[in-house]
Amino acid sequence: MLVHNAVKGDSRVQKVARSAADAGWEVILLGRSKDRQPHTWREGAAEVRLLPMSSPLTKRPHDFRRRWLRGPLGYPPTGVAGFRQQSVKAWKADLRTRQAQLVLAARSGNPPAALPVRRAALRAQQVLAKLVGGWVGLRHRQLNRAQEARRRLTGPWDRAQAFVWQKTMGDRAWRKLEPRLWDYELAFGPTIDKLKPDLIHAHDFRMIGVGARAAIRARAAGRPVKLVWDVHEFLPGINPGGNTAQWLPGLRAAEREYGRFADAVITVSESLGDLLVREHKLKQRPFVVLNAPHGQPAPDEDQAAGPAPDLRALCGVGPEVPLLVYSGGAAVQRGLGTMVEGLPQLDGAHVVFVVPSGTDPYMQGLRARAAEIGVADRVHVLPYVPFSQVSAFLSAADVGVIPIHHWPNHEIALITKFFEYSHARLPIVVSDVKTMAETVRRTGQGEVFRAEDVADYVRAVRAVLADPKGYRAAYDEPGLLERWTWEAQAEVLDDVYTRLLADRPGARPTTPTTPAPAGEVGGAGAGA
Repeated sequence: MLVHNAVKGDSRVQKVARSAADAGWEVILLGRSKDRQPHTWREGAAEVRLLPMSSPLTKRPHDFRRRWLRGPLGYPPTGVAGFRQQSVKAWKADLRTRQAQLVLAARSGNPPAALPVRRAALRAQQVLAKLVGGWVGLRHRQLNRAQEARRRLTGPWDRAQAFVWQKTMGDRAWRKLEPRLWDYELAFGPTIDKLKPDLIHAHDFRMIGVGARAAIRARAAGRPVKLVWDVHEFLPGINPGGNTAQWLPGLRAAEREYGRFADAVITVSESLGDLLVREHKLKQRPFVVLNAPHGQPAPDEDQAAGPAPDLRALCGVGPEVPLLVYSGGAAVQRGLGTMVEGLPQLDGAHVVFVVPSGTDPYMQGLRARAAEIGVADRVHVLPYVPFSQVSAFLSAADVGVIPIHHWPNHEIALITKFFEYSHARLPIVVSDVKTMAETVRRTGQGEVFRAEDVADYVRAVRAVLADPKGYRAAYDEPGLLERWTWEAQAEVLDDVYTRLLADRPGARPTTPTTPAPAGEVGGAGAGA
């Protein structure tokens, strides 16, 4: 099993590995070490190994060259700019100390005869240091401007190169557009070859190429390896963020080149499955394995994690205080600002953000904004808890909020926090992103508001707080929460593995996966 991250914090990957191992498969999960040191532990019966990975291909050839047109006076991008700037700062600091020493000498009862000469020499050096500092600063600024201009690769030359590569190389153009993918191959490929797996489960877009190339090498050596591609997100719908303009076209090309080698495709929703069929011309629909939480944690998880922390105690609020919770990644497109902006209109309510880091720039900006509008004492930020504790931890809140903005990937799935809130039996206030809004309206488990509309968000929260029991009653529908459990998803996963490896010695007989209601759990076919 392959994943591009360090495993911890990726609850889907952890659950897939653990449940496959619990079903009797021998699972070795390979992830990427954060500190370039190998690490290993167990997720239930699954073995986890984090592999060291260097990233020299993160830099492009232009990162090592001078920008003669954009910054003719700029330093070469070798690190010398920082060295020169720090050297000038050290020189100026030394001159300040020497000036102070001359002041002390002048105040003494017996100043040296050469004091005027020393003062003149010091002033000359100070003037020279100022001139040199200005020159160094100019060259450093030119270097920075030139590097920033090339960082996104959006210039005419960059666009022309990308066009030529795509037209001449087709899907192989990712080798020029996003060569960083080779860093994963070089870190993971040799280990996969040594393990000689019967099945490779590649998570998401960075690892499908690694898995496919390993499967191709194994098949050439006479080992009939099966490849499962687990698609977490629709790549064309991802916000590229601070990546280069070539990042998304490169990754899409790599997906198209290697996705066709998958023996089965798994994804997170029926809607995403539809998009994958069109994008990759799949002959059969993907299996759907929802990002649902465990109905009951495994005994070793429960014992290791202990009881869930008290959410209200950590926030310092009593049971009478309306508490609105958001749990998940923090970014502008997640809409957390709407929750902060709405607080002045929600008398007495508090907001708690359960996020990976409370000190990143985005969260610091939210705290600053809360202070500006006078609600800083009603905003709380807490770290993640183990995934087996999430629903119990969140259940102390009054409302679970999903304020995400309209973005292609936000429209097509019931995301992890949706299920976590549901198992916490929280009324849900969600923006009008397609799939979640339709589900909430159908089940009656919450209210929908217009994304990025603070006034409509406040209306929805007030409606839920006015009748929380009415919204919680939706969870009493027979079978609703049972369908939204990881145990139900693990059956689909096990069926996929069993179908693919039915001809192997000791394989279990296949049994058809029971279809779930449309739009929830489904997909009885394998991938292309």
